[in-house]
Formats: sequence, C-alpha cells, structure tokens
Amino acid sequence: MYILLPVDSDNDKVAKLTKLNDLKFWIQLLVEDGNIKETNVATAMDGFENFSECVVVENDNEYVWPFMELSMMVLVAHTQRTIDEIVEAYLFKELHDLAT
Repeated sequence: MYILLPVDSDNDKVAKLTKLNDLKFWIQLLVEDGNIKETNVATAMDGFENFSECVVVENDNEYVWPFMELSMMVLVAHTQRTIDEIVEAYLFKELHDLAT
C-alpha cells in the first residue's frame, strides 16, 4: 500500500509528521509485507508516479476533503510523529480513523 505523509523534512530519517498547513514535503511510502519497500519525496501531493491509497494526518481537525474526494483512506496519528512510529502503528492497526 502506498501511504502519504505530510512532513517537515525531505530526509526520511529525521522527517516528522506535521500539520497539512505547515508541511514542507510529502513522503510516500510503499509498505508491503510489514516493511517499507520504497520511499519517495516530493514537494507536491501529486508529485508521485504511483497513487497513494492512504494519507496519515496529525489530528482530526485537518482539512482532508481533497483526499476523501480521491477515495483515499484517511488515518490519524495522534501521538506518532516519526516515519518508523507511523509505519509500526499502521502495521499494528494503532492509527485511528478520522473522527466525523
């Protein structure tokens, strides 16, 4: 699955999840069989070759309508900030669905 993350750095080793209004870069992760198979960075959400099936945001108050219009799953990482924390939470189904 391709997962899209709004982050504060183009370095995937130090990048942290950030609010959509504060993002500097997008990181797209390909997660398969419990591992990150591919990491891509872009300055625009549509700057990737492959369609992201899921976006992870920092809180329930983010404006996520553009993602929902694209039929993307929206997950919320209330406490996770690093890529490793987010992927681990995703694998263990600890990320939350968007509160409506």
